Amino acid sequence: MASASSSLASKLTPLSKSNFLSSSDLNSDQILSLFELAKQLKTGNRRIDLGNRVLGLIFKKASTRTRVSFQVAMARLGGQTVDLNPQITQLGRGEPIKDTARVLSRYCDALAIRTFSQQELEEYAEWSTIPVINALTDLEHPCQSLADYLTIQEKFGELKGINLSYIGDGNNVANSLMICGAMLGVNVKICSPKGFEADSKIVEKAKSLSEFGSKISICNDPLKAMKHAQVLYTDVWASMGQEEEHLKRKKIFENYKVDQKLIELADEGAIIMHCLPAHRGEEITEEALESKSSHVFDQAENRLHVQQALLAVQLGGI
Repeated sequence: MASASSSLASKLTPLSKSNFLSSSDLNSDQILSLFELAKQLKTGNRRIDLGNRVLGLIFKKASTRTRVSFQVAMARLGGQTVDLNPQITQLGRGEPIKDTARVLSRYCDALAIRTFSQQELEEYAEWSTIPVINALTDLEHPCQSLADYLTIQEKFGELKGINLSYIGDGNNVANSLMICGAMLGVNVKICSPKGFEADSKIVEKAKSLSEFGSKISICNDPLKAMKHAQVLYTDVWASMGQEEEHLKRKKIFENYKVDQKLIELADEGAIIMHCLPAHRGEEITEEALESKSSHVFDQAENRLHVQQALLAVQLGGI
């Protein structure tokens, strides 16, 4: 057991005091080691006390799962969180990020930032002397993809060779699923209407990171996308900041709904995933979301465990 713990520590220690801005900031060994630590924390086989460390939360976008999971993760690690809502701090009055980042680095031990621009997140990282975590930007949602692949590993036992078909908008969740999946040997297919495909640069980046024979592909036909799928994944058709496009997108995406017709085309035993919140009856039916094949609430729970593992590592708890 001591040998196993030592091996885990040797793989994860390099992440101490590091930023997590993109799924590509980790390698496959580190991701799998984080999963192992997350499972130990989840089952109570491992306890880590960070000694009253402080995580600052800067959230420009609404949040339930991300906010609460980070707060609970820090509490379980013996630490605490400080809500740095831009509306009630000087950020809302235009204080430069380079000033805010340097000041908060003197008060907090890490920052989790949920904002629109990846560039803004990177500016915080440039000026901070503490770890910065991507809690969601318009480009990526890397903490979500960690929870997703931990959930898939728990279900199938193995990640290499798993076929994941994502149906819907080629958004930040799709981007992180491709990047993280490529490193874990998962075959990721992103199926979107024409004009709503995933960022071509992210697709090429994911392909360049491919390990264990992982295949990354893009298509526009949801019926073909279901062939051999073991994981059916979807997300809202209009992300935060795109609400004015909602009605327009409903018409364009109407054939990209995860319903019984699509589910029957997937492999027997396929699971259904959604990062939540869900618009029941739009991107996914009530029947699909509440079915025995649905693992959406396992995903939501695993946000807590992977983020607890990540924070423990970044803050020197392992």
